[in-house]
Amino acid sequence: MVQGRSRARTTLLFLHGAGGFVEDGPLASRLAASIDADLVMPRMSDEDMSVESWALPIRSAVADLGPDDLVAGHSFGGSILLTVLGERAWRVRRVHLLAMPNWGADGWEVEEYDFDGPEPPQSLTLHHCRDDTVVPFAHLALNTRMLPGARVEAHATGGHQFEDELPELLGA
Repeated sequence: MVQGRSRARTTLLFLHGAGGFVEDGPLASRLAASIDADLVMPRMSDEDMSVESWALPIRSAVADLGPDDLVAGHSFGGSILLTVLGERAWRVRRVHLLAMPNWGADGWEVEEYDFDGPEPPQSLTLHHCRDDTVVPFAHLALNTRMLPGARVEAHATGGHQFEDELPELLGA
């Protein structure tokens, strides 16, 4: 699901969750339409869940973005995006992390995915729905502690796929 890019419009780079390329497609399309943006959604591996396997295409996609483009990382895709953003300076300024798991000792405790870098300089917004049955809502508080400069948006409903109408989700 990669749609063409026209330089006159904003691009939304959407990074799907683990095994979620197809499942996350409707969310990505809805978000891109809500901000009238061209959608770029690279397909990451379902078989190789290593940080580097996912980081490689994410680095390439982020490198193509300008300062007025946006990035949304959903679930596992948000986790790896955070690692990539901490590696170096990128031109993109606005990033939304949707239903991102926390991999630290108080979260799912998987050292390979646990973010330990400096807080990225981009404007970060953390989004999580209280009724998410995939990534517990408590992960939002853990990620808020890890990223104290991030804006936090707790949504009452929407589940893991942000199914409710959230036309302003990426407006900030």
